[in-house]
Amino acid sequence: MAATSLSLSLGLPSAAANNLNRNGLHNITICSASENTSPNQQRCLMRRPFLLGAGALSLSLLPATPLLAQGVPENYEIFVDKRDGYSYYYPSDWREFDFRGHDSAFKDRYLQLQNVRLSFIPTDKSDIHDLGPMEEVVPDLVKHVYSAPNQVANIMEMKERTTDGKNYFTFEYVLTSPNFSRAAFATIAIANGRHYTLIVGANERRWRKFRNKLKVVADSFQVLDI
Repeated sequence: MAATSLSLSLGLPSAAANNLNRNGLHNITICSASENTSPNQQRCLMRRPFLLGAGALSLSLLPATPLLAQGVPENYEIFVDKRDGYSYYYPSDWREFDFRGHDSAFKDRYLQLQNVRLSFIPTDKSDIHDLGPMEEVVPDLVKHVYSAPNQVANIMEMKERTTDGKNYFTFEYVLTSPNFSRAAFATIAIANGRHYTLIVGANERRWRKFRNKLKVVADSFQVLDI
């Protein structure tokens, strides 16, 4: 991003923006809205990369999130949606794209079936545990929500974690069709009156090679208070 556009988006003079640009460490994608934001800027798909610089101008310019505090792993970027209340990592060589019915999505530039997408729906629940035990919730979702009638669902692993007082279920599963199989991780959470679902997956034939890389994405997902 040019220093002039950076200075406008952050409200900085051009000299400060030039300094921030020279010292940039990570590309961070931020989605937010305010009363003074134009309709085009408010669209979540019009997300602009911010350069996180070193020194006094760095984290103080960006929203305080647990993922930023931890530091972004090498070869990953962080996506933060302040308006809709979530964040996650994605591989730095992936590109954003439109995935119907989802709030955000990124995919491998060459392997389009290797992607991550995030969606949410309204809920009157306040915590993921309100849905029931993980051992019952996960099989029900995979078999009756994530899979099509002609697919066979196989759950490989499931786990629960708590981060900053928020509870998450993360599970690995494979959906097998007559001519195609896809493996994925899903992480679900409830916050802000919403049921969030992040799914990151790939063709099953490539799963062994890329599994650990995609697991970083699934484990990084966090909800933010809005």
